[in-house]
Amino acid sequence: MTSEPPTRLISDMRGVRYGEVLAVYQRGTGFEAEVFGTQMLNDCPQELWETLDASTIASEMGALVVKLNGPRYWMLDGLGQKVAPVDPIMREFNGIMMRRIATVDLGHNPIQQPYLERYVNRGAVFFFDAGAPIYELVNPDGLAYVLQAYCVGVDPSLSETSLAALGDRLALPPGWSFRTRILNHEMIIDTTTTIATVLQDELENSYTLPR
Repeated sequence: MTSEPPTRLISDMRGVRYGEVLAVYQRGTGFEAEVFGTQMLNDCPQELWETLDASTIASEMGALVVKLNGPRYWMLDGLGQKVAPVDPIMREFNGIMMRRIATVDLGHNPIQQPYLERYVNRGAVFFFDAGAPIYELVNPDGLAYVLQAYCVGVDPSLSETSLAALGDRLALPPGWSFRTRILNHEMIIDTTTTIATVLQDELENSYTLPR
């Protein structure tokens, strides 16, 4: 018996701005980040984002370190049902309201590295529209990671219109490639019952593995 596909609940998400605070803790024999995000709450106002200090937030939260992740812009088109993998605690960061939305398994290496897979418990469904452009990093084994959001925290000039030429700017590892293509059919990435596999490039743009 074929199961029904997930239902899209929200559309017109491409280009929507958000920001995240990642608080890193040592847990057991490894490290884990708790992700607080502005998604569906606000658009991460730049004037407030600029007041955030990672070391101050880390001290307040009792974290080893805090990463300010963003601001970012969605490159997906819709969202489905969100399954809360953690208690969705609300927290205000200098006037920016955020919700705890996910955890990231950092293993034994809490240092952010481009092109390194991370495993995110986010309980989300992403929709990419047929006829829409997508941007992918392809590893030497042919696995394609789809751009889910681009970041303006490293390069404020980055925009959706510049993404087609992004591959020319990246120092891709040997055997990796960057490509742009138009979807013939809707793509759905459902991680409500699985752990998402994600990675970032050196500009902190985020990609997800559609499986």
